[in-house]
Amino acid sequence: MKSTEIIDLHKKYVMPTYAPGLVLVKGSGSHVWDADGKEYLDFLAGIAVLNIGHCHPAVVKAIQEQAAKLVHVSNLYYNENQPRLAQALSERSMGGKCFFCNSGAEANEGLIKLARLWGSSQGKYEVISMKNSFHGRTLATLTATGQEKVQKGFSPLPEGFKYAEFNNLESCAAAVTEKTAAILVEAVQGEGGILPADPAFIKGLRKLCDEKGILLLFDEVQAGMGRTGKWFAFQNYDVQPDAFSLAKGLGNGFPIGAVVAAPQVSDIFQPGNHATTFGGTPLACAAALAVIETIEKEHLLENAQKTGALFLEKLRAIAGQYDWIEGARGCGLMVGLVLKDNAAPLQKLLQEKGLLTLATAVRVLRMLPPLNVTVKEIEQAATLIEEACAEMDKSQ
Repeated sequence: MKSTEIIDLHKKYVMPTYAPGLVLVKGSGSHVWDADGKEYLDFLAGIAVLNIGHCHPAVVKAIQEQAAKLVHVSNLYYNENQPRLAQALSERSMGGKCFFCNSGAEANEGLIKLARLWGSSQGKYEVISMKNSFHGRTLATLTATGQEKVQKGFSPLPEGFKYAEFNNLESCAAAVTEKTAAILVEAVQGEGGILPADPAFIKGLRKLCDEKGILLLFDEVQAGMGRTGKWFAFQNYDVQPDAFSLAKGLGNGFPIGAVVAAPQVSDIFQPGNHATTFGGTPLACAAALAVIETIEKEHLLENAQKTGALFLEKLRAIAGQYDWIEGARGCGLMVGLVLKDNAAPLQKLLQEKGLLTLATAVRVLRMLPPLNVTVKEIEQAATLIEEACAEMDKSQ
């Protein structure tokens, strides 16, 4: 089908929850192609999903082989891949156990339910999250999301959520009451504009939670699975959470999410407390196991650190040339170019030039290339951004 035919069909039968701009039909590594044959350098990676690139042979093989063997069994039965994946995540984080689901929103719902069940006997149920955060689109997770635009039109929202200022420990401390069960935070705010947390803030949150007897929860949906150069973003701060959520890059495009709980809260959920039909299927877990194996085999944590530092260096050099660019920030391959005005026009121009990015938090051009991106591809992207910025500067 031609692009126009696909777009017409989409508009006729698919609910307009998004406003797609391209018809993509093929991907390989850091590259994608549209229905008309145009090639793009994909520095969005499905919004931090394709952490080892499009159609990585190891994941393709794992899915193909598992699909021919066993796709799904109910969680009323064991399957061999689920405990293997739980072990792999546990050993790379903080010990403890996992609950598997299908998406980031579900994983964060799981965190919220875990915190409430843990605190129920103490009369604790409130969750403090950060302003400018993003935790999902279900009723509970959009309420936990500290952005009014996400919540608009969905009132009445669930009770039990409060908001504090990100990177402001005093604000968090002031929000804690005898009803507080947990503090939920992103180590790097993604949708909020690629904002890394200050080390003192994260360490202070851990101390605050310990002093008040409440849980510290991390949302690792976007920043996890190697995106920041560590398996999980909180590991950049030498702090251990009580539990954290995963999704996006865990299955490299195959839907899977997880709640990873530390030993002290690993057995809070008991039969009947929480469940899922599709969570932790043999197929989903096979894909995730292949992702973990590939990240280690190809040394992609190290590559994320190296190429991320190079990309930030180049973006900061570009930013220094224009007074309408504020700067660049990020961690690993979670990078943002911060403008002083709307970033959408720059995103559009870059797409025309063959580079896929995403404007977020109005002024930030967000870039999330695969962890196996090459130095050559980083340099290619930087050149396109430099060209686009020069063109925009002339038009202003």
